[in-house]
Amino acid sequence: MGGIIYKKAITNNELHQILELQHRNIPTSISKEEKQNEGFVTVHHDFETLKTMNDACAHSIAIHNNEVIGYALSMVKDFKDAIAVLKPMFQEIEISIKPMVRYIVMGQVCVDKPYRKQGIFRGLYEFMRLNLKPDFDFVITEVDAKNTRSLNAHYAIGFKVLKTYISNNQKWVLLSWSWR
Repeated sequence: MGGIIYKKAITNNELHQILELQHRNIPTSISKEEKQNEGFVTVHHDFETLKTMNDACAHSIAIHNNEVIGYALSMVKDFKDAIAVLKPMFQEIEISIKPMVRYIVMGQVCVDKPYRKQGIFRGLYEFMRLNLKPDFDFVITEVDAKNTRSLNAHYAIGFKVLKTYISNNQKWVLLSWSWR
């Protein structure tokens, strides 16, 4: 699809659009069938947390017709205590990798429904890699084991399983993608 621009999130308006897209894709906003077939996002951020994360390391966004149609959130390890549901992930990362390894956490990725299956997911990650590779050795993310669409999309671009674990009665797959 033409006319898609990949860029860093800069404005508060872009951050609010991320939150709107996020809200449309949390499990309480979609049907069970859509959750199974299309995937979902787990965390619903508040504006201040999203902005603070962006100030530390700008989120990657896809824009079409001046609207955010996709995003990949950046989360430096300083945020390991900022979002309760992500604390176990950071604990698992810390026991799974060497302390000197430089990593960024991709805190969440989402593409708006009309734009799916058009390479935007891959485009977001490629933009993220190109911009962050000088500062980080790899990106880490976790995916709910039930979210097979997201898992398969991550495997397709080169993510490998770092480990699986259970947290809050939920099975998580911790994934990493080496940029070296």
